[in-house]
Amino acid sequence: MTDIIGAVGQTCECMNSCGVPAAVGAEFHSFFSIEDNWSSLKDAKEDLQVVQTMINSKVAVEIDKSRGVNPQVQLWLSRVEEIINDKTLEEEYNKLTRCGFFCSCTPNFPRRRKVGKKITKYLGHVNDLIDNGKNFADVGVDLPVDPVDPIPIAKTFGMETMLEQLNKYFEDKERCIIGVWGQGGVGKTTLLTIFNNQLNGSKDFHVVILIDVSNSEMLDVRAMQRTITERLGLPWVDTETEDTRAKLLMKALARKRFVILLDDVRKEFHLEDIGIPLPDTVNGSKIIMASREQDVCIEMGAQQSLIKMQLLGAQASWNLFFSNLSTDARRSIESSYSIKRQAEAITKSCQGLPLALNVTSRAMAGLKSLNDWRDAMSAISTDLIEIGGVEEIFQRMKYSYDKLDSTTKKCFLYCTLFPEYSSIRKEQLVDYWIAEGFIPQNQRWKGNVMIINKLKSACLLQETNSGQKVRLHNIIRHFGQWLANQESNFLVQSGQKVESVPEIEQWNGPQRISLMSNDIKNISLSPNCTNLETLLLQNNPNLKSLGPKFFKSMINLRVLDLSNTGIKELPECDALCQLHYLNLSQTPIIKLPKKFWVLKELRYLDLSLTDSLEETYDNCSKLLKLRILNLFRSHYGIREISNLNLDTLKELNFLGITICTEDVLKKLKKTDPLAKSTYRLSLTNCPRMRSVHVTDFNKMEHLQELYIESCPKLSELVMDQDKGGVSNLEVLTLRELPSLDNILVQSSAHYFRRLRELTIYECHKLQNINWVARLESLEKLVVSSCNGMVHIIENYQEAMQNKRNGLSEEEEIQMLIEEACQINISENKKATCEEVVENIEFPKLRSILLFDLQNLESICSPRNFQSLESVRVQECPSLVRLPVSRNHKIINLRQICGSSEWWNRLEWDGKETRRDMENYFIAI
Repeated sequence: MTDIIGAVGQTCECMNSCGVPAAVGAEFHSFFSIEDNWSSLKDAKEDLQVVQTMINSKVAVEIDKSRGVNPQVQLWLSRVEEIINDKTLEEEYNKLTRCGFFCSCTPNFPRRRKVGKKITKYLGHVNDLIDNGKNFADVGVDLPVDPVDPIPIAKTFGMETMLEQLNKYFEDKERCIIGVWGQGGVGKTTLLTIFNNQLNGSKDFHVVILIDVSNSEMLDVRAMQRTITERLGLPWVDTETEDTRAKLLMKALARKRFVILLDDVRKEFHLEDIGIPLPDTVNGSKIIMASREQDVCIEMGAQQSLIKMQLLGAQASWNLFFSNLSTDARRSIESSYSIKRQAEAITKSCQGLPLALNVTSRAMAGLKSLNDWRDAMSAISTDLIEIGGVEEIFQRMKYSYDKLDSTTKKCFLYCTLFPEYSSIRKEQLVDYWIAEGFIPQNQRWKGNVMIINKLKSACLLQETNSGQKVRLHNIIRHFGQWLANQESNFLVQSGQKVESVPEIEQWNGPQRISLMSNDIKNISLSPNCTNLETLLLQNNPNLKSLGPKFFKSMINLRVLDLSNTGIKELPECDALCQLHYLNLSQTPIIKLPKKFWVLKELRYLDLSLTDSLEETYDNCSKLLKLRILNLFRSHYGIREISNLNLDTLKELNFLGITICTEDVLKKLKKTDPLAKSTYRLSLTNCPRMRSVHVTDFNKMEHLQELYIESCPKLSELVMDQDKGGVSNLEVLTLRELPSLDNILVQSSAHYFRRLRELTIYECHKLQNINWVARLESLEKLVVSSCNGMVHIIENYQEAMQNKRNGLSEEEEIQMLIEEACQINISENKKATCEEVVENIEFPKLRSILLFDLQNLESICSPRNFQSLESVRVQECPSLVRLPVSRNHKIINLRQICGSSEWWNRLEWDGKETRRDMENYFIAI
């Protein structure tokens, strides 16, 4: 038999050499080499399963990233599954082998011929699948960007009529601006939210943006512009003026068919001041606004399309009330006619106002017995209260408030100190609550998890879309101020454009005073306010001075916020012996008082971004109860090792610090627990520092932000020594480092995998920053005023050619060997620099901002950016290429901003690419 097969093999070779057609030779081979082919097929199927496992792992990663699966990959996986599960051919081959090779020889020849051909064909198909599986560039694809940002909302009742009318107006092409008006708490915000979510999946509009206006006193242009900027995927440039930003947004929105929902418009304003173009029948865009006043809607241009919000009818009111009750409360109502009558009477007393129904029913959710319901009815049976021209059923809301524990009540009332239009950072609220003594120092989680959630459950607090902030509904805020005036003594004039403080007599009684976000110039009075515990003066940028005796009687003051004011010095503060919280960040303060150490109860001291602070008189180390000390990016930097004497602060758990010498940095790196408490580190004006080894900061395990600035001799930044674990560093800024020419980052998946933002200013010796290709979490890249920067990421082949120029043959070979050994993909596999650098896809990079880079020629070679939304280029005259081509797309791209002159100079790989990119270009 062996001799026969050998002869057959020789025959096949002879047929090939004699020019016999390949198809004939292949069929001959499939017949006589059937056993070898079957063995090869089994091996190939095992290889295919290995590739299948690898592809499935990659697919799982992409799904975790909320990406879709490449349709070609889906088809490949289905075909692989079919082949692996198909047992038909195996059964045919087994039948053939059971007959024996020459058993009934002549009758078996046709069957052998048929099975042999199938095996050969199957083998080729499996090998093709293996090759295809290994060559997939990207198994994931970005899901289509939805123009709508859906907002979670509870089930609603009785909104059908208003929603139907809104839809009718919306579909009318002649109605471009629509106004919804009605009293506070009637459901205007709910209607806009429902409509926003209803547009989800619509193909008719490019973007839908919901903006909270709330301009009762002043229009927060910056906040509105930020909302639009983020929804458009544009980079936010903090130093831009509102006018410049408005022009950019106008151009960006003019290229789109948009729907903008403006909630809580209190006064007329010009849309153009924000950057919103007027919609018309040509562009097909729409604006829908909600206001308490019909006149405001008319003034804003909605006079032909007005919808008045109606109170809920009896059945809808009952359905809403009943939906918020617990299962036990519902059962008690369904089983007792008397209880149902009480519940219906309470529902009726809310007079169809959704806000009152929600707050009241949530408070009564757990009632069971008839006595419970009777007591509740008695508690809310008072007359209506007239506030701000709008009848609000505050007593019904008070029932909900009365169900809260005393701590949660205090925390709720505290929220009324903030401006009516503002959202409040959760972190800031909790800091205040801890300083006031509402929450124990070591139970910070209680504020975030328990109290805020309780207030949200009671419908007394709302969470913003970001999840980082909360806000009060305007009616709830008025209700809270009404309560505060009854139970406490608050003086609140926040966000009202006032230019002077209240008269001295008004300071005598209040427990808490809030004058934040105004235009106060100076405070010269010396008030008698021994009851005062809270004084909030932040965001008064023109407030230059306080009277010399201003603090004299504030013996019980616990919270003092002077951040973002023009205060240059503090008056005598000996009386502030109970102060727990002091915020002086973003002020031009020059020095702390010499007797600042008397503030022995101080737990929170923020001196960050104090660019004029020169002297603290070693006071910080004497405040032994400090838990949070922030000197990050302060002009006051620690220059002597002896001044790093914060070891005395045994309770410190957050440190932001500015260091000005290498010796101090070395000490900090080695000092436990001080290093462990460091969250923000600024290295500034270090005259002798030549090198920084960032990965030596391993004891700073909580370090989140590193800012290196104005170190004239710093030439090297080393980030390639993996100390084990992963750094928590998220933000890195390199600024005014004229000697920096070498940044070393390890080539494998590395220590800095959490870095989200990278900013580089005035580092003139840097020619490229190739290492950013290894920052897998990078979301924002800003490079500005780096005269030597030629490439952001250098093209590998061009770089190699530049290096080879002028080298001898021996030197070139040595260079290639070194390059090949530099980057390790695994223990047993090597990859060239080209494979690593050219194929990185920057999975999370959302924005690139390039300013004043006179010699920049390219960003990087073309690639498939997965998340990039915006590119902004200004004053980069030599940049002639963008990282796109016919074969490489920026899938989620929304905007490319730059001058028309620059755009016209760009080089493309074809007219089609340029035409595609023009759809995203905005001239600035």
